[in-house]
Amino acid sequence: MRGKLMIFLPLIVLAAIVEAQHHVEEMQHSSNSFSLELIHRHAYMFNHNRPLTQHQRLKDLLRHDIVRHNITSHRLQHRRPAIELPLNPGSDLGIGQYVTTLKVGTPSQMFRVIVDTGSDLTSVRCRYRCSKRAGDCTKKGRINGKRVFDARLSSSFRPVPCSSQRCKVELMTLFSIATCPAPLTPCAYDYGYADGSAARGVFADETVTVGLTDGRKTRLRNVLIGCSDSYQGSNFDNVDGLLGLANTKHSFAAYAVEKFGRKFSYCLVDHLSNINATSYITFGSGASRNRVKLSGNARRTTLELQALTPFYAVKVRGISVDGKMLEIPMKVWDVTQGGGTILDSGTSLTYLTNPAYQTVMEALTMSVSKYPRVKLDAVPMDYCFNSTGFDATSVPKLILHFEDGARFKPHWNSYVIAVGGGVRCLGFLPARFPGVCVIGNIMQQNYFWEYDLTARKLSFAPSACS
Repeated sequence: MRGKLMIFLPLIVLAAIVEAQHHVEEMQHSSNSFSLELIHRHAYMFNHNRPLTQHQRLKDLLRHDIVRHNITSHRLQHRRPAIELPLNPGSDLGIGQYVTTLKVGTPSQMFRVIVDTGSDLTSVRCRYRCSKRAGDCTKKGRINGKRVFDARLSSSFRPVPCSSQRCKVELMTLFSIATCPAPLTPCAYDYGYADGSAARGVFADETVTVGLTDGRKTRLRNVLIGCSDSYQGSNFDNVDGLLGLANTKHSFAAYAVEKFGRKFSYCLVDHLSNINATSYITFGSGASRNRVKLSGNARRTTLELQALTPFYAVKVRGISVDGKMLEIPMKVWDVTQGGGTILDSGTSLTYLTNPAYQTVMEALTMSVSKYPRVKLDAVPMDYCFNSTGFDATSVPKLILHFEDGARFKPHWNSYVIAVGGGVRCLGFLPARFPGVCVIGNIMQQNYFWEYDLTARKLSFAPSACS
């Protein structure tokens, strides 16, 4: 695909959980880690008879990005220093750039789920009780043509009682419903998303089966899931649910790293790679650099795990272009003044709040101003240009400087992005201040990222992610 048609696609996660040739083994302390394979989201949207055009894919990416950032800003706008407020995890479903295959229940049933570092709850489209009136009692594995988890067939499905303190107190942060007609009635939830989407269902503890990096399989028991009998909105048209990887105790990431060692890592291939190109997210102390080859030295900076919960935040000090520090107000990076920066796997482009955005765009525009400017229909990117005869050596080096001295040097084609048809765009979008800056997944691509939740460190190094 490269060299003939350059397609601007958000990456996706199709998790190929390693299949072992023997029976499922129970997890032992000697188990080191497990991995999920990452594949393009548009692989699930591809129609061989009428494939999406390149322009349609770009508009789809930007539509999701804009919705997601609006929702992220809404979640964080009422935060207070030193006070952790309950936040709505469901409102972060505005994008879902990655998808993985997850095995749920006993015996296991397989589902495609959005992977989201900004959401707490892992949920799947689910049938807890069938409705004879609706005629879905005999439709095994499907409701309205969509794949569902049939809880009646799983011996490990354990609903959380609505009378329990867990439902009344802990799960209130995940929007549990106070109604409790009988003590053993399942604890229910009702999410209303800012983009009009919604999910309703019941909480349960369930078993999830994953493949270990040493070739065995293991069961993760008592994972909190949402059994969603109702999803509304286009975000779930091509998937069966969501895998929550947020920085909270209810997320799948928190459960997995607690069992395998408090680290997880990923490496995202170039967004212009073949649509079947693979990369991985790995959970555990074996998380690692063993799977990918690094092409440069690893650097480390501090993870601010309490600053912008439930997101993974970092302390940025500034941005330089071609060795010159740009004049960006420090309040842009300061959480106590309404700013801050997060890394987000679910956002494709990188968002900068207005004081930083204007300055960075001015510095980068100077280097490409000699090329004819292009306006793309229905694409809200401020600066695109005809890249015929484009000289990559003219692109200035952009560096993010962290407060502790670490520096992140994204690849030039992660911020001067090819969108096909001989057009490139500066890969940033503006955000209002007060608000957060977001380092999106295209900016993160061709880098290895390791989140050490015990040491509160983020390690990163350039890599081909192969």
